[in-house]
Amino acid sequence: MLPCYLSHRKMGKSWKQLPDKTSVLWKRLGGSTHQEPHAVLEVEVSGLRKTALPMRPRVSLQDSALRNGNFSLRISPVRSEDAGLYEARVVHNTKVQSCHVELGVITVTLSPPSPVVENEPLLLRCNSSHRASLVEMCWFHSGSPVPTSRTFCSSHGALSIFRPATSDAGSWRCQLRYSDNETISAMYNLQILGFDGPTSPVVYAAAGSAADLPCTLSYLPTAFGINAVTAHWSRLAGGHLQDWGISHNSSSRSFPLHLPAVGLGDAGQYRCAVSVGSRTISRDVTLAVVTVTPSIQGPVSEGSHLLLLCSLTHPQGHERFQWKQLNSASTNSKLARAASHNLERYRFQMGPTLEIPHVSQKDTGTWECSVYGPEGRLGAVEYGLQITGAQVSSPPTIFSGQVTFGLTLTFFLLLTVCVLALALQKRARPPAFPALDGMVAITVPRKKEVEENQKEKIQQTEC
Repeated sequence: MLPCYLSHRKMGKSWKQLPDKTSVLWKRLGGSTHQEPHAVLEVEVSGLRKTALPMRPRVSLQDSALRNGNFSLRISPVRSEDAGLYEARVVHNTKVQSCHVELGVITVTLSPPSPVVENEPLLLRCNSSHRASLVEMCWFHSGSPVPTSRTFCSSHGALSIFRPATSDAGSWRCQLRYSDNETISAMYNLQILGFDGPTSPVVYAAAGSAADLPCTLSYLPTAFGINAVTAHWSRLAGGHLQDWGISHNSSSRSFPLHLPAVGLGDAGQYRCAVSVGSRTISRDVTLAVVTVTPSIQGPVSEGSHLLLLCSLTHPQGHERFQWKQLNSASTNSKLARAASHNLERYRFQMGPTLEIPHVSQKDTGTWECSVYGPEGRLGAVEYGLQITGAQVSSPPTIFSGQVTFGLTLTFFLLLTVCVLALALQKRARPPAFPALDGMVAITVPRKKEVEENQKEKIQQTEC
């Protein structure tokens, strides 16, 4: 915005008629590319507007501001060739007023042009049209000053970044201080096409589990007008190069590699290569496999001394291990309480080795070894502990006694009912042969008489 304001005092009593009898002419008196004065924008008394072809439609005046004495010229967007001296000539009735404004342009240019690919050297150059001598130049990244180092080098109005990373993307500002104490600055938003996440990512996975290796670009290639994108994974294992093809997809910036079930043989370094246009960028990803090795193979006997060793392939040196029991197979209340105490004893035990001096049934269940780093939990592996001779828990004693007593009482009641039923049935039944019963009753006394007569005869014989 090139300012030009005329006060009410200068315009006099005819101020109210200003919009109807006023003409404005903006001229450029000189510059780096145009030395001859030439008109930029003219507003005639009739309201007709004339604009120089090279600056159309980047220049304008605000109609609503004219009646308030504001004849400022707006240039958007500003280009480096717009630098120079400008003059505004305002004619109101017979009065002529003028404004002189010098436009200084400061620009930041990038080499090579966007898109910038990570690890490829780049140059940020700060240019200014200010005529005074340059005394000092400073660079700022996201508000913080950038010192000269092996990565950054500032000289002769330019900043060199030898191995740019995605962390170098964002807002950059160059600040110039001149001999006339003038300080000017310019901003530049730097975009670097690379990969999201850490420079050397490590994925931790338990043996036998699935793993996804990340490969995500920092920007969509289409943001740079690039539609040709291909990606593939490779791994050098045992002298043999393994390849995995990834489908072409310019609308996505993520190309992960899915491994359904990893083992020790899958641990190692993988490489993701993405071809964006005519350039190829790559990222190495390390797969670390977490395993548990017991000192006793197979089922463990009660009373044994057991060691569980949690190991990690390709350690980075900052990992920490933690053991804990996730659940216990005991269902008996006493064993469950004992397992709870055991859980407290082994909860959050640090270190790669878990030692159980005397294995008991309360130790049966799933044990988990977690791997932690500075950023938190990285991965985990589980181990199922089985103990030989483990008995299936019986119901509580009280409940068993109640069942036995109930069954005995029921059997006794059924037996009593059967006996009573038979007795009642026998008493209520009538005799089937009543004459036979009378004969039996009569013959019984006759039998007794015969026996007595026989005894008398025997006695007489003896005499």
